[in-house]
Amino acid sequence: MPEPVPVPAEAIASVRREVARLHAELVRAGLVVWTGGNVSGRVPGTDLFVIKPSGVRYDDLGPDDLILCDLDGVVVPGSVGSHRAPSSDTAAHAYVYRHLPHVGGVVHTHSTYAVAWAARGEEIPCVLTAIADEFGGPIPVGPFALIGDEAIGRGIVETLAGHRSRAVLMRGHGPFTIGVDATDAVKAAVMLEDVARTVHIARQTGPLTPLPQQAIDQLYGRYQTVYGQREDARR
Repeated sequence: MPEPVPVPAEAIASVRREVARLHAELVRAGLVVWTGGNVSGRVPGTDLFVIKPSGVRYDDLGPDDLILCDLDGVVVPGSVGSHRAPSSDTAAHAYVYRHLPHVGGVVHTHSTYAVAWAARGEEIPCVLTAIADEFGGPIPVGPFALIGDEAIGRGIVETLAGHRSRAVLMRGHGPFTIGVDATDAVKAAVMLEDVARTVHIARQTGPLTPLPQQAIDQLYGRYQTVYGQREDARR
């Protein structure tokens, strides 16, 4: 039997630092309150990810507090932080990583306007160029699922299958976003709340008019391939 390939300690430490920093970004952007919400990040080239511990306040969260898990959501024994219980959403994150190999980061927030759309079970229509740019069309609604097992993850994967959106509004719960890494997923969460608020306000004054599909396709293509600096285009 071949010896297991050791995971570079620095690769894990780097993801720990990034994910700890990004939890502070959720607070700064007003996307979470108290201990709700979480960020996870895949350790590149491995079947491991780090995630927030359950019920720990953001002000008390540092890199060594994050929990290392395998893609079944099982805490890696003896790893830093392994004495703590991982987030209640760990099984959902693990399911996403197992079924979407291109995903390197998953974020869940309780941001006010995105949660309001999820409470209504209503997709956010693509009525703004910002939505077309970032999400490639309407932001879809996923099924209601109880917290604690992989049902939420299954709903995320099934809803986003064949969809350009990097965000899903889980019915009666709230938003989840994905990205090529944890930073990219947090960016999607910030942008989601921004458009959820704007579209909600716009709807108060009259009917919404979705953008034409051809325009959506052109805007999405330009944003994904031309906008920004190519070495860091999605951030």
